[in-house]
Amino acid sequence: MATTVNHLDEFHELVGKHLGYSGWHEITQETVNLFADSTGDHQWIHVDPVRAKDGPFGGPIAHGYLTLALAPVYLGEVLDVAGMSMGINYGCNKVRFPSPVPVGSRLRLGATVFEVSPIDGGVQVVLDLVLEVDGAPKPSCVAQVVYRYFS
Repeated sequence: MATTVNHLDEFHELVGKHLGYSGWHEITQETVNLFADSTGDHQWIHVDPVRAKDGPFGGPIAHGYLTLALAPVYLGEVLDVAGMSMGINYGCNKVRFPSPVPVGSRLRLGATVFEVSPIDGGVQVVLDLVLEVDGAPKPSCVAQVVYRYFS
């Protein structure tokens, strides 16, 4: 169940709080191939299941940046910001990819509010995100992302 923010001032009460987890989402070869087509990154570890089977991961893996790109989608399952006129992705403070996302695995996102600062017309919210593969010992992506929400 998503945490709902009805007014931007409510973000201040969420600093340090874990907002919960998204549902589990299967990472398909089709999704990986579409991302490869969109970015031009057709490295065999992503798009050639036959060759990737004998590679270092035992099969094809999602692009790290695909994993990161899914974060805003999954975040929508965790955080609902109703009290805004506009929200923008302002950037990332830090991103790491500690372990791969195998094609066919399930991925989910957890989010914690790290910091909230006032800006002209709204708030800047820094979130700590962890994307993890079901059953994996380490997260697949750890990112500190920055969003700006406007009244």
